[in-house]
Amino acid sequence: MSGDAMEDGATIGLTELQQDAFTELVNIGVSRAAASLRQMIGTQVLLSVPSVEIVSRHSAARLIGEREAAPLVVVHQDFEGAFAGRALLIFPQENGRELVRAVAGEELSPEEVAALEDEALAETGNIILNGCLATMANMLQRTLTMSLPGILRGDGPRIFGTQAGETSAADALVLFLYIDFSVSERDIRGYLAMLMDLPSLENLRLLVDEFIARALGDLDA
Repeated sequence: MSGDAMEDGATIGLTELQQDAFTELVNIGVSRAAASLRQMIGTQVLLSVPSVEIVSRHSAARLIGEREAAPLVVVHQDFEGAFAGRALLIFPQENGRELVRAVAGEELSPEEVAALEDEALAETGNIILNGCLATMANMLQRTLTMSLPGILRGDGPRIFGTQAGETSAADALVLFLYIDFSVSERDIRGYLAMLMDLPSLENLRLLVDEFIARALGDLDA
């Protein structure tokens, strides 16, 4: 369990087996999302998930602030079902524009990229977030409903709702995933985060336990 999460009094944690199983679920979900994105832009797309951490919102805001000095752009979608929360696909601003060029075409002028940026990012983020979460839910034998995507810009505290004066969802935790995007020799990196409260995260942990039990049962069969 993350020490940062413990700082905020969080009580959820994952065993090593749960951590491995959840990382595998995310990897499969992200791989399916990469395949969908490859079909969209017609070139090879690789997305990797080297690490999965459970941290507090404050820790997530600090973590991304330590890694990224540039302004950030975020595609966000709420999800509901067996577990609920908000999924965030986060890019440094220039990486987001590079993704728009990959999707919309290299011949576009900077002004055209700026004009298309929100629409293209929302569409691309919708494919990645939906592909990832739907695959994870399917493997957990559950369904999720997703809201329409929205765009948000700002720094870590704005993205994770920890600015001075904000008190909403004080017990919410963040499943924080660092992912590398490799799009046709472009160096595009981003982050995938899932904001969930403690009851929802506990529900997800129980579903991961069921997934592990099914997998072990299959192995024993």
